Amino acid sequence: MEHIALYRAWRPQSFQDMVGQQHIIRTLQNAIREQRLSHAYLFSGPRGTGKTSTAKVLAKAVNCEKGPAPEPCNECDACRRITAGAVMDVLEIDAASNRGVEEIRDLREKVKYAPTEVRQKVYIIDEVHMLTTEAFNALLKTLEEPPPHVMFILATTEPHRLPATVISRCQRFDFRRVSLEEQSQRLRTICEQEGISAEDEAIEYIARLSDGGMRDALSILDQISSFSDGRVSYQQVLDMTGGIPSRQFAELARTILEDDVGGMLQLIEGFMQEGKSADKCMENLLYYFRDLLMIKMIPEADKLTERVLDARDFREMASAFSRAHLFRIIDTLNHYQSEMKYAAQPQTLFEVALLKLCSLPKGDGSVREEAAQQAAVPGAAASEVQQLKRQLAELERKLEQALQGGLAGGAGGGSERSAARPPARSSAPRLSSPAKLPSGLDKYVAQRNSPEFMAVQGKWNQILQAVKDEKVTIHAWFVNGEPVSMVDDAVLVAFKNDIHRETTEKPANKQLIEQVMERQLGHPCRLVTMMLKDWNEAIQGANAAPSEPFELEPPPEDAGGSGKEPWVDEALQLFGEELVVIKE
Repeated sequence: MEHIALYRAWRPQSFQDMVGQQHIIRTLQNAIREQRLSHAYLFSGPRGTGKTSTAKVLAKAVNCEKGPAPEPCNECDACRRITAGAVMDVLEIDAASNRGVEEIRDLREKVKYAPTEVRQKVYIIDEVHMLTTEAFNALLKTLEEPPPHVMFILATTEPHRLPATVISRCQRFDFRRVSLEEQSQRLRTICEQEGISAEDEAIEYIARLSDGGMRDALSILDQISSFSDGRVSYQQVLDMTGGIPSRQFAELARTILEDDVGGMLQLIEGFMQEGKSADKCMENLLYYFRDLLMIKMIPEADKLTERVLDARDFREMASAFSRAHLFRIIDTLNHYQSEMKYAAQPQTLFEVALLKLCSLPKGDGSVREEAAQQAAVPGAAASEVQQLKRQLAELERKLEQALQGGLAGGAGGGSERSAARPPARSSAPRLSSPAKLPSGLDKYVAQRNSPEFMAVQGKWNQILQAVKDEKVTIHAWFVNGEPVSMVDDAVLVAFKNDIHRETTEKPANKQLIEQVMERQLGHPCRLVTMMLKDWNEAIQGANAAPSEPFELEPPPEDAGGSGKEPWVDEALQLFGEELVVIKE
């Protein structure tokens, strides 16, 4: 006997067979009972939710020899022939193939003739949104005032593409996705009738895969039962559909939580070896973290999602993440999911997205959570406290130096004339803090074009790549700087951003960079840093220095003040003793 696909063999033949559309079935049955049927209906909704099946059942109900009845008998000649598609007065038209104005004009001509085999003509136009604008215009008048013996049923998955003039002439019914519970119950009934042995977990997973479409669920069940000789297990469903169990996503989430990059990459490689697609993995991982967030924020949230099989496992994993961390993870995954649609190598982008997750801040910044994290990891907390103390001491030292510099400047300007005179220009870089200026800056300026520095500059790309190979996070900060000079074994690197410079100066990061430079250059090297804007000012000051001695004339006798002493001091500060000649 020829095999018939399950979704065809189990197509609903009566209203009571429909799954998940009770709000529509009840309305149609009441209209039949009260003889208040409309001349035109619009059935819209996702694929596989029963739009065309409902249209055929309605056609049988209005034409049943024992009716019109709320339920077709499926035994009379009219019901059986409509089911077989052998009644000429019940036409199912595919609008994708008959979308032109000529086909609609032909339909308009035939509408006027009375039915020959059954009580009422029924035109079922499937995928009606595919009709052209001209075809819709040709259908409008007939759709609005058809002969009394004609009923139109329009079905579409995209109602927004229909003209408003067409929608306003129909009674519209919106089909919803079938719930997980209703789908699972229907699948169990079919398995019992078909002699298929299926695990409950497998049936629920098939229902989730179908995304609310009953036809898709039956197609998946049919495929897997053929593969497994009528015994459907959860693992077989995963193997056949390329799905990933939630426990593997839990392992992936744990590697993100522990910054275990190696373990994460091994899991991804395992997914790819099993034939999983990167875009599907990304989609499922996004759903997984969404469910974690829902369970963390809302009590009993497992009832709000159909993907959670064991709520206890989800709650345990959700408690390990902060809300802010989950929000950042979902934002990052959503961004990379959009990028993957246009990527030539989706797997690479998937790996990059997960590596990005490892570098996200874990906490949400709240005092309570910080305290909890410190209590959980006492060693790390102590290290953080020591680092904060060092930074505070450094800031106090810089502030003290800045205050001393300001007081010294104020002490030299006691007279009214000194206070009114504009401050002298300095060739040294203007820094926000004296501590940021490397000692012997003039030597670095003089050696900025030396052969030794040119050799360093020629190998800088290799140095950056070697740092990246050692630790990609250090490379992300270090790449912001550029080499500007070299004196002896000290390489001066200027940074555009202060935070990149400070992070690079951390002892562990600096030590790794110096080791890389020693390997690449063949001799021990020290890393010296400063801000790029300060370096540029130092270069400009050096270029602006006069090359000939500058003669300073004494001030006029009537200028007031205490003589030439302040002017001499200012000249010496500006140009240096070797360039100033004092004439009495």
